Amino acid sequence: MATIEARALPTLEKLTWDWQGHSIQYTVMGAGQPLVLVHGFGASIGHWRKNIPVLAQAGYQVFAIDLLGFGGSAKPALDYTVDLWVELLRDFWAANIQQPAVFVGNSIGGLLCLMVLAHHPEIAAGGILLNPAGGLNHRPEELNPPLRLVMGTFSKLVGSKWFGQWMFNQVRQKHRIRNSLRQVYRDREAITDELVDLLHEPSCHPGAQQVFASVLMAPPGPKPTDLLPKIQVPLLVIWGEADPWTPIAGSKVYQSLVETHPIKFVSIPDTGHCPHDERPAVVNAAMIQWLDQHHSS
Repeated sequence: MATIEARALPTLEKLTWDWQGHSIQYTVMGAGQPLVLVHGFGASIGHWRKNIPVLAQAGYQVFAIDLLGFGGSAKPALDYTVDLWVELLRDFWAANIQQPAVFVGNSIGGLLCLMVLAHHPEIAAGGILLNPAGGLNHRPEELNPPLRLVMGTFSKLVGSKWFGQWMFNQVRQKHRIRNSLRQVYRDREAITDELVDLLHEPSCHPGAQQVFASVLMAPPGPKPTDLLPKIQVPLLVIWGEADPWTPIAGSKVYQSLVETHPIKFVSIPDTGHCPHDERPAVVNAAMIQWLDQHHSS
């Protein structure tokens, strides 16, 4: 049976909204219960290109936002933290949505959605987490001493005036982006030139290197184990089982609460860190089934 994923995808309309003097890029499609899609590190609204039209067609109003520092949003020289982005999401909701929304996030975006649900319950009707990160960066105690030293040195060099731009230029080369994707996508056919361009293009914007350095040196933020007890709304957790960046072992904190909390857990075999982009048909079906059960208007 033909699915919308196999057809030409509609072009996402790029809109802008001013936040604290900074231009934020977003898109919106459809009508119904609002969903807010939040990308991961280095990604943008384009990473949801295989999901937005399907969710909108299913009867939902889908918002996707480029976090400050990423995609088509401004890249000012700031100290980037998860708290800054949560404030952005709360203000975006207040300006553009104004009714409880389902927050949907991948990787770091998943952690941000979890924080929104825990700290701003009045704006959230539910959450969908796709391979959510446990922190913006590894906590020092999570790394063995040699790796801790390597990561600390790398972060300082990336942020340095002399070496920073050179190192960033190495990291953001298209062949290196493609090699990184090969680590985290099991389906090689999903690693298209379009995807590589989508990740590479914003890295050419002025300020991108300073954002990269700031994020690498930022504190990791709250632990999911501290946030989950505060969450009262339904939660769907989808996990690509073959993810080397957020291994499925990290999902135990969610799976342990399935019996006592309104949490549904779905694992997807042979799938990496970005299941919504790698296996969109599977993920879209799982999201729509859960949304229709909990949130259909």
